Amino acid sequence: MAGRRRSAAERERGHPTRRGVLGLGLSGLLLASGCSGAPPAPDPATAAVRRTLDGRAAGVLDRDENAYLAALDPAATRLRASARAEFTNLADVPLSSWAYRVTAVERSGSHATAQVELRYRIAGYDSAPVSTPREMTLTEHTGRWYVTGDRPAEGGAQQLWQQGRVRVVRGTHSLVLGVGQTTTRLRAVAATADLAVPAVDDAWKGAWAHRVVLLVPASLSAMAELLGAPEDGYRGIAAVTTGETGGSGASPADRVIVNPAAYGALGDFGQRVVLTHETTHVATRTATSSATPTWLSEGFADRVAYRSTGRTAAQIAPELQRAVRRGEVPAALPDNDAFSFGGDADALARAYESGWLACELIAGHWGEKRLTAFYRAVGAGRQPDGAVEKAMNDVLSTTPEDFTVRWRAYVRKRLG
Repeated sequence: MAGRRRSAAERERGHPTRRGVLGLGLSGLLLASGCSGAPPAPDPATAAVRRTLDGRAAGVLDRDENAYLAALDPAATRLRASARAEFTNLADVPLSSWAYRVTAVERSGSHATAQVELRYRIAGYDSAPVSTPREMTLTEHTGRWYVTGDRPAEGGAQQLWQQGRVRVVRGTHSLVLGVGQTTTRLRAVAATADLAVPAVDDAWKGAWAHRVVLLVPASLSAMAELLGAPEDGYRGIAAVTTGETGGSGASPADRVIVNPAAYGALGDFGQRVVLTHETTHVATRTATSSATPTWLSEGFADRVAYRSTGRTAAQIAPELQRAVRRGEVPAALPDNDAFSFGGDADALARAYESGWLACELIAGHWGEKRLTAFYRAVGAGRQPDGAVEKAMNDVLSTTPEDFTVRWRAYVRKRLG
C-alpha cells in the first residue's frame, strides 16, 4: 500500500574566483600557453570500447542475435550463454531505443574496466529513457575490444529480462511486463492499472504520461533484485514506484514494481488502492523534489487512492485511530524517517495514515485545488529548508505551527 521513490541529490563543486585566476600573473600565463606541456591525448581504447557497445546496442534494436553476441569475448562461454538467454528474454519487449553511454574507461594493457549507463525506452510509454549504471570489463584481441563481464555498478540493479523470459500484456492505459507469471494474472494487473490512471487524472490536473508501466517479477526476492535492496524491507509492501523526482518531464521513466506475494494477498479493492497510489506517484513525480516531505507525497497518493471509495476514516486509518483512542494523538506530523520500510509495521501504518489525514484536512478546509497547488509549491522549493513553511504561507495563508494545531484537532475529530 505504499511506494517509495528513489531521489538523487546533486552537489555543485566550487570554482576558482576571478581574483584567483587573475593572480596567476605572467608566469602562470606562460605555463598555460604551453610550457607545462600539452594535455595528454585521449586513450584510443575509449573510442574502441564505444564502438563495441554501439554494435551490441544495434543488435538489440535490430533483433540481430549475432550482432549482439559479437561484442562478447569468444572465450567467455558463460557470459555468452547468459547474454544469449537475455537476448531471448527481451524478444517481446517493445523497445524504441537502447544505448550504452560510456562515462569512464580505466585501461591496463589489454584489459579495461568501463563505467557505462544503459539507457533504454519502451515504445509508446517512455518519453525519456530508463537509465541504469553498469560496470563492464573488456579485453583487447587483435585491435578490437570485447566484453568479458557485465554487472550492475554501484546504485544499479538487476533488470527484469535477466530473470527470465518477459511476457508482455498491453492495457488501455498500461503496459505490464512479467516474468514467471501467467498471462491471466498479468491481464488482471493491467485491468486494475487501467482503472487507476483515470482516477489519478481526475485528481491531478497537469501534464504527465497518462499511462503506466508495471513490472511483475516472479517473487519477492526477484523484486528486491530489481530494486537492488534487501528483500526484508519489502516483505509486506505490495508495490513500489521507482524513478527520479523533480525535473520538467525529461527525467528517467518511472516503473511500478509489484510484489507478487503481497499484491496477490489483497482483494480487488486493495489492489486497486495500491495501483492508484503508485500511479499517483508516477503522475506527480515531476512536481516532487527533495523539498517534498514524505508525509505530503505519501499522504497525497493515499488521498487520491481512497478519494472516491466511500471508505470512512476509521476504515482507512485503523492504526492511528487505535492510538488516538489510547490518548496518543501525535504531537507533530511524521518525519521522513517514520516512513522507512522494515521497521515497526504499526508505526509505519500510522505515518501513512497521518499523511493522508493532513491532505484530507487541506482538501476539506482549503479545497482540492489548493491541495494540488500546495503540493506543487512545496516541490518547487527544491531544498527542504523552508519549502513547506513558504508554501503554507503562500498557498494556505497559514504557518506550520498553526497547521499542526489544526491537524491534531482534525485527527481527534475524525478518529476520536
